[in-house]
Amino acid sequence: MQSKGTLYVVGTPIGNLSDITERALETLKTVDLIACEDTRVTKKLLSNYSIDTPTISYHQHSTDEKAGHIVSKLVDGASVALVTDAGTPGISDPGGKLVEVAIKADVTVVPIPGASAIAAALSVCGFPTDKFTFLGFPPNKKGRKTYFENIETIKQTVALYESKHRIIKTLEQLPQDRTLIVGRELTKMHEHIYRGTAPEVIEQLNQTSTKGEFVIVIAPR
Repeated sequence: MQSKGTLYVVGTPIGNLSDITERALETLKTVDLIACEDTRVTKKLLSNYSIDTPTISYHQHSTDEKAGHIVSKLVDGASVALVTDAGTPGISDPGGKLVEVAIKADVTVVPIPGASAIAAALSVCGFPTDKFTFLGFPPNKKGRKTYFENIETIKQTVALYESKHRIIKTLEQLPQDRTLIVGRELTKMHEHIYRGTAPEVIEQLNQTSTKGEFVIVIAPR
């Protein structure tokens, strides 16, 4: 009987292309297929390291059939690397669904650790991180009010993501008396870490820029 392949969950850089491990590069070179959140984004990384492994798209809008198609290749013996546009797949990312389907098919899943925006922000926040709550992206509309009300009840350190389109709106809805940090464009050329209360950080952002990707870490009460 033919043995099944392996699904490798590979962490990739969150900005700086040098932030990738040798093990990750070797995995991307040697697998049969790379499942990408966006093949165009991943191909920039692959091109930088002269990797020509075939790619296939797998993202939040992919159908169950797409996941089934990838897992069928794994069952038939192919090795597949799962990557996101930036960071570690499965962390506030649809890659977790593919992992779930692979596990149900009795496929071996191997983590290849790498960069993570949430870990990077927590490492420089200066708040207690022995316990923290990660809440991903706030809902755009439905459930947004409840999301922020829930933050008010959490006493430990809280971390979340936000986009450039809603960073100011989100800061306005966060607790206004708790110290926080906002990491903008972490590891990239325009990286900046803002510190203070939400109103103070809003003022700092208005004086610099609201462009980029953001991680917010809120100090415990």
